[in-house]
Amino acid sequence: MNAAGGTISLLVGAVLMRLTVTGTYRRYVRGGMGPWLAAAAVAVIVIGIVTVARAIRSTPPIDPDRSHGAHVGAGWLLLAPISALLLVAPPTLGSFGVDRGATVDIRAGAAVFDPLPADAPARPMTLLEFGQRSFDRDGTSLRGASVLLTGFVAGTGEGSFPLARYQIACCAADATPVVIRIVGVAGDRPARDQWVTVTGTFAGIVDDVPELAATSVVEIPAPEDPYE
Repeated sequence: MNAAGGTISLLVGAVLMRLTVTGTYRRYVRGGMGPWLAAAAVAVIVIGIVTVARAIRSTPPIDPDRSHGAHVGAGWLLLAPISALLLVAPPTLGSFGVDRGATVDIRAGAAVFDPLPADAPARPMTLLEFGQRSFDRDGTSLRGASVLLTGFVAGTGEGSFPLARYQIACCAADATPVVIRIVGVAGDRPARDQWVTVTGTFAGIVDDVPELAATSVVEIPAPEDPYE
C-alpha cells in the first residue's frame, strides 16, 4: 500500500471516529455498536499512519524516464468522496424507501396483550407494538386507551398521513419500515419526512393498515436513534 492508500485509511478512520464521537453513527447501525466502531476507527487510523510512514521512508528517487502520474493520481482521486464525509454525513433513512421495499409484517408472531387502562396517561410505545396490538383480537387491548407514537411522515393524504419508523437488526442495510396511518388530522399536515409525536386512540384497521385517531400532532427534531 502506498502513501495514497495510507491516507485513505487515515481518512476512513477519521470518518468512523467522527461518526462515533458525534453519535451520528446511530443513523446507520445499532446504538450498541458505538464502542466497536470506535475501536475500529483507532485501528484503521494506526494502520494509515504506519502505511504513510513506511511509504515516505521507502519512496525511491524520481525517474524522469518513467511516468507514474496516472497511477498515482487515480489513488489520490479516491480521497475526494471520503473527505466529503468528514464535512457532511448522509442523512438517516426517510420516506423515499418506505414504498420501495419490504415492510415489517406486524401481524407475525404477535402475542396476546393485556388491555391498557383507558383512564391512564398516554402510553408511549413503538409503532411495531401498536401494530401488533391492533391485529391482536382486533385491537381489544387498545380500546379506549391513549397512546403516544413517534415516527416520520411517510406521505400525504386527505385528513390523514402515514407514519413510519424503520426496524433494523444490525444496520441501515437491513432496515424495513413499520407503517401505520394517522387519521382525523385537523389543519395543516406535517411535511413529508418531518418527525412527529402523535397522541391518539386506536381507530381500527383499514386495508391492513392500523389507524390512530389523533388528538395531538407535535413536530419534533429527528431523534438521535431513528430506529426502533
